[in-house]
Amino acid sequence: MANTKTMRAARMHTVGEPLTIDQLEIPTPRTTDVLVEVKACGIVPNLGNVLNNIGTWFPHLSLPSLPAIFGLDAAGVVVAKGDQVHNVEIGQRVYVNPARYCGTCRPCQKGNPAACKYYTFNGYFGFSPESQKMFEDYPYGGLADYMTAPQYSLVSLPDNVSFETAARWGYLGTGYRALRKADVSAGDTVLVNGASGTLGIGVVLFAMALGVRKIFGTGRDVDLLRQVEALAPGRVEVHSLESETSVADWVHDRTNGEGADVVVDALGPGAAQSSFLDAFGALRRGGTHVNIGATAGEIPLNLHEVLDRDQNVLGSLWFTPADGQEMAALAESGAVDLSALEHEVFELEDVNNALAVFKNRNGGFSNYVIVP
Repeated sequence: MANTKTMRAARMHTVGEPLTIDQLEIPTPRTTDVLVEVKACGIVPNLGNVLNNIGTWFPHLSLPSLPAIFGLDAAGVVVAKGDQVHNVEIGQRVYVNPARYCGTCRPCQKGNPAACKYYTFNGYFGFSPESQKMFEDYPYGGLADYMTAPQYSLVSLPDNVSFETAARWGYLGTGYRALRKADVSAGDTVLVNGASGTLGIGVVLFAMALGVRKIFGTGRDVDLLRQVEALAPGRVEVHSLESETSVADWVHDRTNGEGADVVVDALGPGAAQSSFLDAFGALRRGGTHVNIGATAGEIPLNLHEVLDRDQNVLGSLWFTPADGQEMAALAESGAVDLSALEHEVFELEDVNNALAVFKNRNGGFSNYVIVP
């Protein structure tokens, strides 16, 4: 760690205003926390929505008190640790899972921290008024030179996973967790609705790693869809949402009329509800639908039909450090190939420019990273 007492941090002082680069004191980790020197922090299209619109678009969510340091997906090196941190070494390469929770409530004890009333995304937003306590305990997001984090949040990174790739771990992990919740196994067929986006690419990559036999992908940009198909020609098939043929008919035609075993919907809040419903119609009897994209508004599902077809409808919010460690193992072994990600790297001082150029990205293949 450099012989300095201060660090740079990109902070939001006013909603809708550019982030400013401020000088702050380097924090000292508490007894069960670590201090991580940030080497890369991912930024995604939704960050702009969080910074500018979350209060009006999603009033049930909460932001930290301002000024605040954002930055959801941080990776770096452990440079200091509290005296009750064990099995973590100084110099260890890590991804910092941003999920924060109390650790003592019944859901946490049962291994389901996403159900904790304190559940919060460090450097992003929270899910209840109690999140403010988590923001106070962990006020440092990844858009800074250093950040503190609880020891339970760390994912150890193998040498063949770069910090830039690890800075995408959150959105990759969201897709991986969805597949795990759907109990995907070798021989299954999976439809990824929104396969060419930031979330969808991860679902496709890890579906292949988990042995899925056939992956169907949808999207609007035909060129991007062709890039998705090129990941595994023959195993991955794609379909434009602009086609006259519905997604449901297209999938049923390719599965002898049965439909997909699993549908993972990665379409975001701005997507048409009709696209969500069309993909749901591709689900086979006894299949599982997992929503990770959060299409907004009320979705009119016929629950009687869902019940009669013995289908499962799930939401999947995020992923655990244990999931993240499984992903790291798949990457270390070569079971998943993440080389398709195209890293667009910006310095911390250029964070506002990075947020402004997302419109030029190559769909989900582009990986925008801040390197302090």
